[in-house]
Amino acid sequence: MKNNEESRTDLGAIKIHKDVIASIASLASLEVEGVKKIGGDLKASIYELLGKKGQRGISVEVDRNDEVRLNVPLVVKYGYNVTDIARSVQENVQQSLEKMTNLSIKEINVNVQRIEKE
Repeated sequence: MKNNEESRTDLGAIKIHKDVIASIASLASLEVEGVKKIGGDLKASIYELLGKKGQRGISVEVDRNDEVRLNVPLVVKYGYNVTDIARSVQENVQQSLEKMTNLSIKEINVNVQRIEKE
């Protein structure tokens, strides 16, 4: 599995690291009203301790056809419709990644891990 998403131009190679994809997905998720934070499990806490706040447990997989699959763990604010928030996160992440990277997004799996009050 590749760590970088690569394309070629007349001037050379352009590589987009998985961490960049995860950071874009994280920022796009946090733009959705009702999302309290990304993560909420042990893996996300470890990422925060290591200073990788942009990832927070978002996993990125790139298959042989250069199609991207993401797993986005969320903590949703109390009082919001969980299904609507998850769907909005999927749409916003897809739009942001396609706009910023021109990658082909195969799946965006949202895993709501907790509900928290403000």
